[in-house]
Formats: sequence, C-alpha cells, structure tokens
Amino acid sequence: MDNPQPPNNSSDWERRTLEKLVFSALQEQKAGRRWGIFFKMLGFVYLTLVLAALVDWGTETSHQERHTALIDIAGTIESKGAANAEKMLESLQSAFKEKNVAGVVLRINSPGGSPVQAGIINDEIRRLRAAHPQTPLYVVVEDICASGGYYVAAAADRIYVNKASIVGSIGVLMDGFGFTGTMEKLGVDRRLLTSGANKGFLDPFSPPNPGQEAHARAMIDEIHRQFIEVVKAGRGERLKETPDMFSGLMWTGEQSIKLGLADDYGTVDSVARDVIKAEKVLDYTVKENIAERFAKRLGAGAVNSFWNGIFESAAAVRLR
Repeated sequence: MDNPQPPNNSSDWERRTLEKLVFSALQEQKAGRRWGIFFKMLGFVYLTLVLAALVDWGTETSHQERHTALIDIAGTIESKGAANAEKMLESLQSAFKEKNVAGVVLRINSPGGSPVQAGIINDEIRRLRAAHPQTPLYVVVEDICASGGYYVAAAADRIYVNKASIVGSIGVLMDGFGFTGTMEKLGVDRRLLTSGANKGFLDPFSPPNPGQEAHARAMIDEIHRQFIEVVKAGRGERLKETPDMFSGLMWTGEQSIKLGLADDYGTVDSVARDVIKAEKVLDYTVKENIAERFAKRLGAGAVNSFWNGIFESAAAVRLR
C-alpha cells in the first residue's frame, strides 16, 4: 500500500499569498474607480453651480412686468475697467429698448476717470433720452460722484444724493513724475532720440520743457471748458454758479443740492418706488465675464502695465 503524500504547505502558502495580492489589487482598482467617479461628479456639480450663478433664470419672466432698470457705474471710468464706455453703452441700450422699463436709475459710485470714456457715456445718455422721451433716467449717487462720474451724471433728468455723498470736482488733471534728480544721483544719462522736436512730450526722464508744459496746460484748459459746458447744459437753470464751482472742489450731498449740482435726497429703492412708481428693480449692468475676472485675479501684464503707466502718465488726461 502506497503511503499518502504529505500536504505541500509551501505551495498552499504561496497560493494564498498570491490570492491575497490579486484580491488587494482588485480592491485598489475598485477604490480608484470610485474615487475617480467621485471627483468627476464633484467637478460636474461645481461647474453646474458656477453656471447657475451666472444665469438669471427668472430674467425673461421678470422683464414681462413693469420695472425699474438699474445700471451701476462703480470705480474708475476707464477703457480697461469695469466702468468703461463699451459696457455702459450696452447696458443703457438694453435698458431703453426694453418696453416694460418704466425708468432707468444710474447708480454712480466713481471718483472719475477718462474724459473720453465719460464723454461717450454722457453723449449716449442724451441720445437715448431724446429717442425715448417717455423713459426717464435718474442718477443716484452713493459715496462719491466726482469729476468723470459727475460728467456722466450731468446728462440725467435728475440727480439724487445722500446728505454725506461727495459730489463735484469739476476739473481736469494731467499728472506724471520727474526722475531727472534721481538719475543725476545715480549717474544715469537719458539717451532719447526722436524724429520730432516734441515727440518726447513731457518725458519723465528729461528736464522740464516750458513750451511743452504750456501746450499741455492749453489742452487741459480746453477739456475743462468742455466739461463746464456739459455741466451747464445738463443742469441748466438749476445751477447756482459760484466762483469756485468749476475749480475742482467737491461738496457734500447736502451742499450740492443747495448749489444745484444735485436735486434731492434719494436711494435706488426710493427713486424706483416714489419717483418712477415701479418698485421692482432689475439690474441691467453688463458684468465682467469669467475670462476677464480670471485675468485680473492672475494680474496678467501687471509689470508691463506699471512701466507703461510710468511712460504714458504724462500724456494721460483724467477727470479726477
């Protein structure tokens, strides 16, 4: 009779170990797939929430009711800013063409900015008011409506303020820097080659040029004159002109009403409710898109913008 073979403990141990390794690998793959699905779902939910936040789902329904259109001018009025003429014109045109808009409120909180951008907005407001005489446009000033901000406000039917608002600064400035003293201390020479006697106009690294300064003064005086004419045309007989009204000074909202620079006290809600008689307020302001916000967050071109600002500051005219 043959003797039975003893069990091969070594082979059983290897088999069990291999099974455990295979099972463990399968479990890791399943876990990896589950986490992959989880993160994909999380990304999908996040994207959905972002899109939902950007879309006004009730806009079409709301526009079917009589309402007040709100447009915000916040911050510096400049071509590359949120309050530029392109965005403001799009906002204004959208509000005035909507048949259920009972009136437009332009909420201003701006220290000023570019006379060109402010002038374009002022011109468009006057054009739209003439084309849609049944739709009034009122300005509501919050913290500040100065210089270029007031340039825009002057086109409105009426201007409402808070008693502590800051209003005015009807003037023009052109500012820059002079680095000639610093260059002398550092032993740096400015080597500027131009094809015209005034091509390096008010160059901050060259000594002051009396002729160029006189020319710059004449330019800003002309723009100042244009600003004054816009204010007088917009405010008309309501304006109680004083010797320092157009000197660049600013006044409180309370003082501005006495001077005829503003008409009365009011907020967006009170003007919509008591003046326009359409308490429902819808925002027509064209906002920055995601790409613009992302670029600002990254600070794209910040260094180039700094140096461009240094070289171009002498030629930049601002209503501030």
